[in-house]
Amino acid sequence: MKRLLRLANLSALAALAWLGGCGEPELSDAEKKAIASLALNTLPALKADMTNQYADVPAAAALGSTLFFDVGMSRDGTVSCSTCHKIDRQFQDNLPRAVGVGHTNRRTMPLAGVARDPWFFWDGRRDSLWAQALTPLENPLEQAGNRAAFAHYIKDRFGERYERIFGPLPDLSTVPANASPLGTEAEKAAWNAMPARQAEDVNRVFANIGKAIAAFERSIEPGQTRFDRFAIDLATGTKPQGDAAFSPEEILGLKLFIGKANCVTCHNGPRFTDSSFHNTGVPPVKDLPPDRGRVDAVAQVQADPFNCFGKFRDGDESACRELRFMVKDGQQLVRAYKTPSLRGAATRAPYMHAGQFSTLDEVVAHYSKAAPSVEGVSEIHPLELSDRERAALVAFLKTLSE
Repeated sequence: MKRLLRLANLSALAALAWLGGCGEPELSDAEKKAIASLALNTLPALKADMTNQYADVPAAAALGSTLFFDVGMSRDGTVSCSTCHKIDRQFQDNLPRAVGVGHTNRRTMPLAGVARDPWFFWDGRRDSLWAQALTPLENPLEQAGNRAAFAHYIKDRFGERYERIFGPLPDLSTVPANASPLGTEAEKAAWNAMPARQAEDVNRVFANIGKAIAAFERSIEPGQTRFDRFAIDLATGTKPQGDAAFSPEEILGLKLFIGKANCVTCHNGPRFTDSSFHNTGVPPVKDLPPDRGRVDAVAQVQADPFNCFGKFRDGDESACRELRFMVKDGQQLVRAYKTPSLRGAATRAPYMHAGQFSTLDEVVAHYSKAAPSVEGVSEIHPLELSDRERAALVAFLKTLSE
């Protein structure tokens, strides 16, 4: 009995060790500085997109919003951007892999703060938000349309709005109803038969569709969470009150996140992401086609006619620094995927690029064990976290969701 009492006293003392005499967390100055750097109030103002002169034009954003939710922007009139990017689910869909016209091979990414990324999609195969917005429109598994059909649709339904923003539409009277360099064999043949000038006109309308959608998506930003209220109170020397006050378990999880577990190495800054690509040994999904991540995306972004070096970019090539200096090869690109933001992560299971893990507990267990990658070299090493530490880390991650 005495031994049990001693253990109980030790447990109580251990819990108190996380708290100061005034109820404030026992955190070092270095830890406080790291925590402050993660708070949402340190997020800088959104920079102008030098490749999209319409990025901050309200009328363009309004048109982009309309197109984002319009199922007419698909081959069969059943799918829109919002089919996968649901407004009431952090602009994602809670599915392991997205479902449009067909079933895709990757998880839908949330959109809060997406305009701040230098690369887009899990593998970074597009280098601007507007170029990214174009890709699902013609993907046969997503919206499955073709760019000639989209140009006609814009003229017929939104012609006046389009022209107020982008100027006169080109003459589309002799443009085939369906044509694209990426479509069916018939659509490819129709595209190849078009005069070069006509194809460029269609591409210009198509690019402007992406720029309008991007203008809308720039307005989607992350919201404040319990963690932010805690971090702000900590930075200002205010005692956290109400839901801003962290439990001893949440404080332990936070200390692990910025310390022993080293999560902050990749999940850093106020968006909890370095926006870079890493191989973390995430296993492939059985029966899905091989997916090698960033290493295969390099050629795709270079070949994209709508990339920063292409003729549809606004501004000059000074905006193309990321594309000019990107890492083009190396073992570190094999099965490397973009670091997702952890904001809101607790309420958007499943996790990883193809929904490999169903819960945050499974995610933390994966990093704790650090199994080797099936290809390439994983960057992570076993964390050897105890059950208590793993639970604490999950408890902290939940404070990043409102």
